[in-house]
Amino acid sequence: MTSQPPPVRVMHVSKRFEGTHALDDVSLDVGAGEVFGLLGPNGAGKTTLIRTILDIMKPDSGTVEVFGRRFAPEDRNRIGYLPEERGIYQRQTVRDVLEYLGALKGLSPSDARTRAARWLERLELSDTAQKKVESLSKGNQQKIQIAATILASPPIVILDEPLSGLDPVSARLANSVIRDYAAEGHTVILSTHQMAQVETLCTRVFMIARGRRVLYGGLREIKREHATGAIRVVSTARYEACPLIASMEPVSAGGAPAVDVHLKPPATPDDLLQWLAAQRASVERFEKLDTPLEDIFVRAALHAPAEAAG
Repeated sequence: MTSQPPPVRVMHVSKRFEGTHALDDVSLDVGAGEVFGLLGPNGAGKTTLIRTILDIMKPDSGTVEVFGRRFAPEDRNRIGYLPEERGIYQRQTVRDVLEYLGALKGLSPSDARTRAARWLERLELSDTAQKKVESLSKGNQQKIQIAATILASPPIVILDEPLSGLDPVSARLANSVIRDYAAEGHTVILSTHQMAQVETLCTRVFMIARGRRVLYGGLREIKREHATGAIRVVSTARYEACPLIASMEPVSAGGAPAVDVHLKPPATPDDLLQWLAAQRASVERFEKLDTPLEDIFVRAALHAPAEAAG
């Protein structure tokens, strides 16, 4: 039995602009039914990578495949793209804009109308159908763009900062829509700086910095590999006397005085707990900390190798 190729595959792609490597031997694949995180600091190469996947830009070398083959003209109607910039007609009504954009993606007028109404209801915007886009708040305009991107049910969607301008309630609704869309078997590439959204939605991520891959794989494995191993402790112990501790940092933890402790290898959290017990210290809190993805992101970006001379 032959396995299906991934809907998106990038193989050893490079792209240069005036001697600068925007992409330097980048490879990745994105499977059906997943929300895949595309991360990187500003200017890292994310937009160039998105444009090569969309066939807006040709790589200097390497190959991009969608649906198991090179990009074909008919694929434009099978890929939805939400750019970071707003691109909807401001002086038209919301319903007319959605129906028009649906028709551009190959929907019949009646199908476009039905789907527009359904997505407006899903995004809690049914009362905006007859309003002009320019009359909507920034957040509601963003939700209209999300609806326009997935209106025709493209098998692949690329979302660039989809939560831009959304309040927490709307952001939670948008995340639910994205999660459900992927669960239906669609491929979602999520480009964002919002690490909380990545941790909520993504199982795999690709981080690019200075045109090169710096992180790629399962989010859980990446967080485990890059964990700092810190332990947050609230106790009556005098930590200066502990031979297991390499460093510690006082922190505020809900009003209680706490320290984040880093141990000397090969000491383990169990060793520290035994030491605290031996000191007859009163322990109110003992927690192995989860390293925030944002911390991993920053460290990886700062330590990304500089571009080689070309």
